[in-house]
This record gives sequence, C-alpha cells and structure tokens, in this order.
Amino acid sequence: MKLFSIFGDPVHHSRSPLMHNSVFKRLGVSACYSRTHLSDGTQLRNVFESKKLSGANVTVPHKEAAYAQCDEVRGIAKTIKAVNTLVYEKGKLIGYNTDADGFMSAIQSFGPIKNALILGGGGTARALSIALRQGEITPTVLNRSSGRLDFFIQEGIKAYCWDGFTADDYDLIINTTSAGLSDNELPIPRPLLIELLSRSKGAVDVIYGKETPFLREIKISGLPYKDGSDMLLAQGVLASYLFLGGEFSLKTIEVPMQHSFSL
Repeated sequence: MKLFSIFGDPVHHSRSPLMHNSVFKRLGVSACYSRTHLSDGTQLRNVFESKKLSGANVTVPHKEAAYAQCDEVRGIAKTIKAVNTLVYEKGKLIGYNTDADGFMSAIQSFGPIKNALILGGGGTARALSIALRQGEITPTVLNRSSGRLDFFIQEGIKAYCWDGFTADDYDLIINTTSAGLSDNELPIPRPLLIELLSRSKGAVDVIYGKETPFLREIKISGLPYKDGSDMLLAQGVLASYLFLGGEFSLKTIEVPMQHSFSL
C-alpha cells in the first residue's frame, strides 16, 4: 500500500485525507492518505522519509521549506520557490505547486479581472501572484511587514507592508494569510479592509470550511465572494494526478474528489 500525507501547522482542519482517500477508494488504488502535524518545517523531509511516504501535500506555513528540501522542482514551483505537492520518484523528492492552476480555475466565475490585491507574503501569495501575472492580471501584494516582500520586488510585482500603503481600486481582494483559520483575527486592520472592500468588485479567502472574520466582512459588504473550496478541489485533482503517476485522467479523478465534498 502506498502512503500519502499532508504536512502543516495547523493541519487538523484539512479535508485532503477525505478528498484523496475518496479517489483511491473509487479507483481501486491501494493507498492511504493521512494528516501530519509539523511545527518545524526544516524536518519535513526527515518525517516524509521516516513515514515511507510516496507523496505528500504541504500547507501553511511550510511551502517554502518544502521547496528548499526537494532534489528537483518542476513547473511553476521553480519560479515561485514554494512547493505544495511532493512526489517520491526513483529515490528523489520532486516538488510541484498546484496552487497556481487551482486558483486560476476557481476565479473564472468572477468574469474578467484586470487587477488583484493579495493579502499575505507566504508561499500561497507567491504562487497566486505569479499565476495572476501569467493570466494577464496585475497583482499587488500587501503584507504585515517588509520581511517577506523581497521575492515579489525581485519579480517586478508591486509589494507593500501596512505602513505607507494607500488603498486603491481592485477587481479582486485575496486573503492568503492564515488569519481566521484557528483564531478570530483579520488579515489586515479592519478600517483598511473596510475601505478596500468598498473599492473592490469581489473577494476570495483561500481558507475553506469555516466562516472567517474576513469572510464575514465580505458578506456584510455585499461583494461576490468565494472561500477556498473551489481552489482546494482544483489543486487536489492535480496533486492526485501526480501522486498516481498520470495513470488516470484529471476528469476521472475529479468525479470522486468532487463527491467527497458532500460527505
């Protein structure tokens, strides 16, 4: 039996085991997917190998640490320098990022988008900023501090910390921080968020499965919105495709994974 897991801190909320195990069961694959709570991201590879995993997903805050521990990184993850999917292949740890494609699929329902403001500066923010730019959508990044903005500045992406940022008009505001996941915090100060929402056309919280304070403010504003469920599904289908070595088509994988959201 092949073993898979998701690494994160926190990770107890993750739907990934249900999603991937539903796929394995429906397709008759001898495999099992579990959760692994990991507080120290530098130990990710050691734990991966000690568990004898064939693959894994990586969630906050370890996507950049995962990138650093791979033997080889493929696709858009090479530019992003953040990995959310790991596959053990011929003794090598191969890293991918399925967040980018998953997010672009999820926001199609908003219609044409010209620009977007990304809240946060971690691995998910990196993935989405590059994906948006490749999709001809201008990204801007807003983070609490300047410490994680170097990547964006080097990529020619406008990036700001809270101090000195002036609100502008955006088609989409995207929360990539963990604010509200296990606390009752907003990703940015409430007065600034209220002003931004009043000047925006839609919003996305990549957190799924709960009404975060960010989502509550969006609902009050009346803007069209999404949580992270559609993105989770799309990136999960791509990750499962990689786990199974391309043996099954994306559509074949999507059907049982979509069904898992009703369980």
